[in-house]
Amino acid sequence: MTFLVIVIAALICLQSPAPSPAPSPGPSPGLSPRTIADLAWLEGHWVGSDGPLQMEEIWTSAAGGTIVGLHKDVSTRDGMPRMLWFEFQRIEGGADGIAYVAQPGGQPPTRFALIEQADRRVVFANPAHDFPQRILYWLDDAGALHARIEGPKDGKTVGEEWRWTRRPATK
Repeated sequence: MTFLVIVIAALICLQSPAPSPAPSPGPSPGLSPRTIADLAWLEGHWVGSDGPLQMEEIWTSAAGGTIVGLHKDVSTRDGMPRMLWFEFQRIEGGADGIAYVAQPGGQPPTRFALIEQADRRVVFANPAHDFPQRILYWLDDAGALHARIEGPKDGKTVGEEWRWTRRPATK
């Protein structure tokens, strides 16, 4: 009798469908996996002007997993060039993912998380920051680098935009 119970139990187990494995997670909403190296299109020495204002934006390579940048504005008054503004910046990975870290005028760093990325466009955001709350960079079809900052100012959402071209190689 014991043998018959074991055989019946074994047959029941063989006829029961095997438990299906847990479904594999599908693509998570948001960003597809990217690396800082995907932002190599930023690399270079970029220059632009706005009237008497001369602008430089320099981005290093992504070697070492970080892109380091520097922005400088110079204006000439009375025949003397004067630096009006500078900003240190970097794009790095961290526990929160890829982020743009801004240090305008040498202030303490502020992180902006990467929220959108395409082949030649990237958007970073920090909704807790006063202004800006979004920083965008893109490379247009003519090869010019653009930057835009956006956020609330005086009760309105405003933006500022810049355009630079690659500085010709110097000897």
